[in-house]
Amino acid sequence: MIRFGTNPIAWANDDDQTLGAHIPTARILDEAGRIIGFDGIENGHRWPADPEALRVMMEGAGLAFISGWHSLNLLAHSVEDEKQAIQPHLDRLKHNGCQVCIACETSNSVQGLDKPLSDRPVLDADGMRDFGAKVEEIARFCADQGIALVYHHHMGTVVQSPEDIDAFMAATGPATKLLFDAGHCSFGGGDPAQVLARHIDRVRHFHAKNVRPAIRERVEAEGLSFMDGIRAGVFTVPGDQEGEVDFEPLLTLLARHGYDGWIVIEAEQDPDVHNPLLYQTLGLATLKRLARTTGLI
Repeated sequence: MIRFGTNPIAWANDDDQTLGAHIPTARILDEAGRIIGFDGIENGHRWPADPEALRVMMEGAGLAFISGWHSLNLLAHSVEDEKQAIQPHLDRLKHNGCQVCIACETSNSVQGLDKPLSDRPVLDADGMRDFGAKVEEIARFCADQGIALVYHHHMGTVVQSPEDIDAFMAATGPATKLLFDAGHCSFGGGDPAQVLARHIDRVRHFHAKNVRPAIRERVEAEGLSFMDGIRAGVFTVPGDQEGEVDFEPLLTLLARHGYDGWIVIEAEQDPDVHNPLLYQTLGLATLKRLARTTGLI
């Protein structure tokens, strides 16, 4: 069953917490659930760490807790240390009925640093094979507890470009699944439809993020950081005419391959510039319309 979700990062940013700091948590939950009508929401820095407190909060808001980001550090730590590090996160997910764990390697990334994206780390072929083998061990550890690890390819990290995604997917499997993010794919130089088609059989989570090409080009030309791009508005939602991602072929692919997971709008913007209530409403209406025309729902 297809369900549509969002991420609180549209209202209150996790990486630059000055963005949306004035927006009350109650407003985020009310707009996402009662007003806009999302089925669920992902994790954010405002949510309680305690699994039961989180469950109670989500129940009160009428929203399912979808999943949350976990930062892997496999390039710096042992697999056994990483298993211990991820266990509390898995316990929180299991308590809230989640089916996937969103993970991304961050030990040497530049996504949160004041550095140009061109400074991001790159693994050679041997490095990617070794890294993939470690991720696969963590994925099996998660799978043994009923949770699928969905790896998030992400700007500023070792899995950014379409070539990185292909190499990573070849180095992992079958336990490691893919979180396909349309915006990060496009920002990273890929054609989202082509990349999704290559890896559709292992996609277990979908982020419907859009990209403003004028801002992306500025980030690249001026050597800006990832967070500079966020603050400038590089990301937006499906349906925004400033965005470059065509979501119809993506949802068509999902429909043809029987995808039955979450479709989540994870599109962080400065809420003072791009009102989250308006943009998230636009994004959800666009996705539901396309889902109907493509046969996804």
